[in-house]
Parts: sequence; C-alpha cells; structure tokens
Amino acid sequence: MTPQQLAEACADAMWAEDRASAGLGMRIARVAPGEAELTMPVESRMVNGHGICHGGFIFALADSAFAFACNSFNRRAVAQSNTITYLRPAKLGDTLTARAVQTTSAGRSGITDVTVSDQDGRAIAVFRGLSRVIEGHLVEVTP
Repeated sequence: MTPQQLAEACADAMWAEDRASAGLGMRIARVAPGEAELTMPVESRMVNGHGICHGGFIFALADSAFAFACNSFNRRAVAQSNTITYLRPAKLGDTLTARAVQTTSAGRSGITDVTVSDQDGRAIAVFRGLSRVIEGHLVEVTP
C-alpha cells in the first residue's frame, strides 16, 4: 500500500464513524499523507445573531480537517490543543474549504496548520492544532 493509498484508507475509516462532520454537511475533497481538504456549505442553521456564520462551525470545519490530516499516517491521533484566529466573516450561502497540512512532528506530537477560505479563495480563519498519537491504528495493513 502506498502512502497515498494509506491516507485514503485512513480517511475512509474515520469518515465511516464521523457523524459530527457529516452532520454539518462537510465533505472530504482531498487527503494525502499529512494533508486534508474538507468543504462545508454555510447553511441558515449556522448563522448567528449578526447574520454571519457562527465561529463554532468554522472551528469545527478546521478541526475536522486537522483530524483527517494528522490521522493520515494510520496512527490514531487526537487533539491536545487548538487555536483559531478569525480574519473575516463567512456568510450564508458561502462554501468554506479547510486546507490542513501537518508541518511538524516529533515523537507522539504533531503540529498542523489549517487555513479556512471561502469560495473566492479569501482567508476566513487560520487554525493551528497540536495532536498527540494514542494507541491503535485506523486500518489493518498487511506487509
């Protein structure tokens, strides 16, 4: 199995159990070793009292992209710490894309940067996640 095939198999295994991401209308656009790209439409149920997308939904999209990126090596990983900076509002009807890239790993820890953009490529938010590898694998691999 190539690293790309493994990343795709890991994403398939996670997606099969990920009711949260699917329930928010997210879709996996692309995965690769240490990378993931997810999309999500901004629906009326996601709009806050200011008429813009609630930041929690943007965070959820970034966090899901982070999860798929840091789990793409078939080592189960969970979030240790996350930060997000909102740069501009997302609006009803926008389609958001979160692009995650694991930039660093050391031992059981990894750092993944995520940029959330709208359909015009404008940055909406930047997110940094610190992951921690735990026991187990997502898929069985035979040598």
